[in-house]
Amino acid sequence: MADFDNATKSISNIEKEILQLKSEISDTRQGIGLEVNHPELKQLMEENTRLRHRLRILQTAMEKETRLNGGEDNAVAAMNSIIGQLQEIFTKAITKAYPGLTVPAVITISSASKFGDYQCNSAMQIVQQLQQHSVKSSPRDVALNLIAALPGTIDFIDKIEVAGAGYVNVFLSKAYGEKRIMDILKEGVAAPCQKSRRVIVDFSSPNVAKEMHVGHLRSTIIGDSICRFLEFMGHDVLRINHIGDWGTQFGMLIAHLQDRFPDFQSVSPPISDLQGFYKESKVRFDSDEAFKKRAYECVVKLQSGESNYLKAWNLICDVSRKEFQIIYNRLDVKLIERGESFYQSRMEQIVIELKKGGYLEEDDGRLIMWGEDRKGIPLTIVKSDGGFTYDTSDMAAIKQRLHEENAEWLIYVTDAGQATHFQTIFSCARRSNILDHSKHRVDHVGFGVVLGEDGKKFKTRSGDTVKLAKLLDEGLKRSMDKLIEKERNLVLTPEELQAAQESVAYGCIKYADLSHNRNNEYVFSFDKMLEDKGNTAVYLLYAYTRIRSIARNCGGDYANNIQKVIDSTVLQLKHEKEWKLAKVLLRFTDVMLLITKNLSLHYLCEFVYEVCTTFSEFYDSCYCIKKNAKGEIVEVYASRVLLCEATSRVLGKCFEILGLKPVHKI
Repeated sequence: MADFDNATKSISNIEKEILQLKSEISDTRQGIGLEVNHPELKQLMEENTRLRHRLRILQTAMEKETRLNGGEDNAVAAMNSIIGQLQEIFTKAITKAYPGLTVPAVITISSASKFGDYQCNSAMQIVQQLQQHSVKSSPRDVALNLIAALPGTIDFIDKIEVAGAGYVNVFLSKAYGEKRIMDILKEGVAAPCQKSRRVIVDFSSPNVAKEMHVGHLRSTIIGDSICRFLEFMGHDVLRINHIGDWGTQFGMLIAHLQDRFPDFQSVSPPISDLQGFYKESKVRFDSDEAFKKRAYECVVKLQSGESNYLKAWNLICDVSRKEFQIIYNRLDVKLIERGESFYQSRMEQIVIELKKGGYLEEDDGRLIMWGEDRKGIPLTIVKSDGGFTYDTSDMAAIKQRLHEENAEWLIYVTDAGQATHFQTIFSCARRSNILDHSKHRVDHVGFGVVLGEDGKKFKTRSGDTVKLAKLLDEGLKRSMDKLIEKERNLVLTPEELQAAQESVAYGCIKYADLSHNRNNEYVFSFDKMLEDKGNTAVYLLYAYTRIRSIARNCGGDYANNIQKVIDSTVLQLKHEKEWKLAKVLLRFTDVMLLITKNLSLHYLCEFVYEVCTTFSEFYDSCYCIKKNAKGEIVEVYASRVLLCEATSRVLGKCFEILGLKPVHKI
């Protein structure tokens, strides 16, 4: 990696030298300075040739290094990425037209159809770099030079134009679009090709003996959707629920269990209200010194593995586990539980290893560890009483995941307030050679808090934390009210009505969260999320159900054997609204690649909403079925019905990633 960095620096320096030499040569040819046949000019030109040769060698070496570091995967992934292909083409054009510059190819989606479908907006940056080297040019001239440096024919581009102050407008080929839509219909909605990685996603993470509340909502929803996304992209994903199932509170709970239910080992105690049980034990722990002492003794015996204490601990964990699972089942979230207790022996081992490596320092009886730059707050690896901390378990966990599970990518989904903690964990893991950035990727996926409609932290009227189970119950009630208001209860069977109720309730809660930039806070409002207009789950679910019904309403093979229609139809996108919808669908690959970089699902929500609104434009302008005065079908427009089918397949895949459950009728 050091060689790669050195090569990058060398290329940058050489490019600057070449640009300077080119400027001097240009001046000479215009009669400024040296005569044309002057020996010094000849020397300058020879130096320029030599440097360009060195530049080609270094660029070849960098390309090889890039392939070794996954660049080949990126190249393959870009094959169906329009933005990726345009970036590659225009990068080569910039290098060809201006070999001494290091300007990226800036590709954007055009704001209006008259400006094409995509734009390359690099001309101004090129002009600015030229000015730094006393080379004058206009953005329009630069744009024309870039077009001249492009290949003669590009299969997915219809035409390229220069507009305004150097904007290069790119118009897609309709034949290319028609082929890509048929690929979706024949081969399914495919993920961009990338190297499969072993990924561990740590999310949800409730605490035993405490009910899941609204604070767990975002981690659970965002984490599950990230897992769904990564699984679709072909990665090997391990979904970890790092629950709080270890520590002092368990000594407190076990001691209280022994007093309240002394025969707990033979008779299952009625502690279904574990939250109430926890509160009782906490009161005793805070007010009774004898109980507190016994609670600490219970912790020691539990951590030493005494069977009676392990049985009591398992009993308490099982009660919580069942309650957690009810929530996960309702939200259709799958997780593998691996609590803090899992890392107990590994915590002991990590302390030994960190001591041996000289990474721990004594501080008021504690053993602490600094990150690479010794900034911020150090980790507390061992407390003054010899106990371990969350820092210890997180260091043990990151080592276990990278070196035992052989993970290549770790993702932690927690609130943004823990960002500093994870930065320190990653830094300490790098310092102790547990984490190697040339092999591993680590991401802390932070998120803002959930606010009430008053703009304050979301709580009940009494000021208590909102329980997740009650929130979901309220969602079910509100969604049923909405369905009855729209008289869906008059046309749906009881089973269909229940399916629609759950789809709307859980879908609107998930989508309201995912459609906001996760880095920001968002206001939780059932009224807004249940609206059937705008960027809401209700609108999208209704739109999807309508789209799915179109082929069914055509009857015949459209309803019963759509594949036969696909195989026998030559797709043609003649109407401007057909073509507009197709172009939106083609952005799916680019959205997937963007999310791979930033793990922000609101980009997918924006895409889904754009697909649905663009479809509405298409459907209002383009009849799919022609009927006579009697209401009988006299003609079916096959290409339009197939465009509807492609739209439904793309939307279906997006819904699957977002964790939304469409229903046949709604």
